[in-house]
Formats: sequence, C-alpha cells, structure tokens
Amino acid sequence: MKLTIVGTGYVGLVTGACFAEMGNDVLCVDLDAGKIERLRQGELPIFEPGLKEIVLRNVAEGRLHFTTDVREGVRFGTMQFIAVGTPPGEDGSADMQHVLAAARAIGRHMNDYKLVIDKSTVPVGTADAVQAEIAAALAERGMAKVPFSVVSNPEFLKEGAAVEDFMRPDRIVVGVDDERAALLMRALYAPFQRQRDKLVVMDVRSAELTKYAANAMLATRISFMNEMALVAEKLGADIEQVRRGIGSDARIGPQFLYAGCGYGGSCFPKDVKALLRSAAEVGEPLHVLSAVERANERQKHVLVDRVLRRFGPDLSGLRFALWGLAFKPDTDDVREAPSLVVVRELLARGARVVAHDPEAMERAREALGAAGAIEYADAPMAALERADALIVVTEWKAYRAPDFDRVRTLLRQPVVIDGRNLYDGELLRGYGIEYHPLGRAPVLGTPAPLALAA
Repeated sequence: MKLTIVGTGYVGLVTGACFAEMGNDVLCVDLDAGKIERLRQGELPIFEPGLKEIVLRNVAEGRLHFTTDVREGVRFGTMQFIAVGTPPGEDGSADMQHVLAAARAIGRHMNDYKLVIDKSTVPVGTADAVQAEIAAALAERGMAKVPFSVVSNPEFLKEGAAVEDFMRPDRIVVGVDDERAALLMRALYAPFQRQRDKLVVMDVRSAELTKYAANAMLATRISFMNEMALVAEKLGADIEQVRRGIGSDARIGPQFLYAGCGYGGSCFPKDVKALLRSAAEVGEPLHVLSAVERANERQKHVLVDRVLRRFGPDLSGLRFALWGLAFKPDTDDVREAPSLVVVRELLARGARVVAHDPEAMERAREALGAAGAIEYADAPMAALERADALIVVTEWKAYRAPDFDRVRTLLRQPVVIDGRNLYDGELLRGYGIEYHPLGRAPVLGTPAPLALAA
C-alpha cells in the first residue's frame, strides 16, 4: 500500500518506519526542511531503541521516503495519516492548529479518494472538524464530489518501547463510520495480527475518547501508588511489599504500580489536561482525574523535600549528583520530566548539580537553558565526585547495580536519595551508605563500611 505520514515527530516517524518495515511504500512529510534533510542523511530527531535501524534499512531498500512537498505527499498515498503535534494550550486544551492545517492541505491537493487517518492524540470531535476542513477546501476548488473518509486510529506507543508496541500491538483501535474505510484499515493492519484478531472497531468518537481514557487510567494508577507511598512512610509500611500484595490480585495486576517521583513525558500530562478540559466544556468535571493531576505535581517535589529534610533549607555550598534526566528510561524525552523540577529547585536554593543521563543530556541542556550551577558528567560515576549526595530520578538499567564501594568512596557524604526505589536499604547499610527511598523506611544510621567485602 502507498501511505503518506504527515509529521515526522515521535508518532509519525515510528508509524512510517514500522509500516515500511511491513512492505508498504511510505512517504513522510514535514515542513521542517532541516529535519527532513537530516532524516535523509540517516540522522533521527529522537532516540528510540531499534528505530534507527528500521529507518536506515527501509530508506536503503526504497520503501521509506521523506519530503517537504505537501502536494507530493497528498498525491502519493491513498491513506493519509495525520501525525502532527497537539501541544497543550494555555487552558490545558489540545492545540489543534497543526491537525486542522494538515486537513486543509489534504483538501487543497487531493484529486481522488483519500482515507484520512487521525493518528495524533486529539479531543473527541476532531474527526468531524477534520472532515469539515477537507470538505471546505474541496468546495473552494469546485471539487466537492471528490470522495474521502476520516477515521480515528489512536496510537498506544510507550516511549522506549514504541517499535515493539507498534510491531506487536496488544490491540489496534479503529474508529470508522463507513465500510470502505473499515475494509482498508483491516487490510493495512492484517500483517500485525496473524496470530489473532487485535482490531477493535468502534465509532469514531469512541475511538477518540479511548486514547484519552487509557492514558488517564494509567496516570491514575501511578498517582495512586505515589500517594500510597507517602502514606506508607508515615504508617511504617513498605510500599514495595504493598505493591506485590495488590498486584497479585488479577483484577488489579502488577503493571504501573511502582511508586516514584511522578510521571512526565509528552503524553500523560498533556492528555490528562486535555481530557479535564474536554469534560469541563460539556459540564462533567472529572474529580478523580483532577486529583490525579494535583497528586502528580506534588510528587515531583518529594525528592527535594527529602534533600531539605536531610540537609536543611539552605543548600549553598552543597553539590548534588543526579542520575537520570529523561522522564523514563530508553528515551531522550525530558518534557514534563520530574528531573527538571528537582534541578530547578536545588539550584534556586543555592546548590550545585552535576547530572548524568545516557541519552537525554542534550535535551536537558535545551530545557534548562544556561543554568550556570548545573554540570553534565560523561559517566555515572563521574557525577559523584565531591558530591554531598546522589539523587536517582530515572531508572535506567545502567544505574540499577552500581559499584556501591565506589559510590561511597566518591561521595563527599555517603547519602543516596532514591526516587525510583532501585536499591535494597539493608545492602546499602552494609556499604556504609545512608539511604532514603520512597514509601519505605530510610536507612539513617550507617555502620562502618562493609564487612560484606571481607
């Protein structure tokens, strides 16, 4: 099949590359000439495990192409995927200008049937707006009778595992209103569901709401466990044992039950805000989801609270090592990342910060700007030198089993503040390290370093 992907951001690039990998002929369109040229040269604008290899292979084999020519893109594919950004507006609603601009462009250039597919995360009713924009553009050209269909096909991609999620989906949600569109979508996704039928077909508005509802549910689980962690600390319970206990219930399951320092990224914060806004507009305020958002914002400050509890309110002259800048492992995305809150608050209190992340340091530099009191280390252990404490923010694999003897030796004070509960407190006690996790008892009185090694 010939497919056009409008937008080469996170969703568009993964979508285009994975469809090309299945043998489709794919043209990706973006107005950013610099980005398109870099993609043609094999340089990706994002880090996503496995994506670069797929892009390079399909470019080399002639199935994946890039252009800035909108007319060429519209004429190319029978299927037109709209995968542009929908950033939050000042009121929390999704900014639809790029989606509607893409729809207008399709209407201005199409001469025959097109199946227009909303892949961007969009509010309920967007398909209607897209249809109206295309119809108006066709009417202006005197081509009102040219047929087209608009469907909703939300993405459910986890950053850090997007390629795997796309190639082996657990479900494929398609919102359609006509049989021709449904048949084309079934044919397109047939290679992804050879073992079982994963296509969940519904009406368009239900599909649009499904995306928001899914992310809102996952955000709710995260915020719930984060609040339970705060309660566990006060009651003397261990949130890790609580997690195992409730996760064993088949009605609850073990996923998204890890306490931490808050969620971030391009999806959960934006989608929660957009759903809250959409619900308010129709007079149905979402009280649970409002609490989820407030709980998450509070959770981003808990690591700084622990620093202040341990070192006092004036952090002048103190130096903190920070492991992890991306909002989650296996991505370079720092949008809405808890690390940014931690860094800014520490700097505002006079501290110095030296940070490490395997992939996100360049993005963090862009987000934090010229903050003079922050440095970036080339390796995790290098960040620890002369630091008064280590703060763990992102659970990268490279941080999960460090040499604790070196950690203790390099730190000026042997203190670890763990925002992801990666370590065993009793093990760190044996190394002479003071340990502050979330939702678990801290290890405060540390013995002389280990007799473990003896």
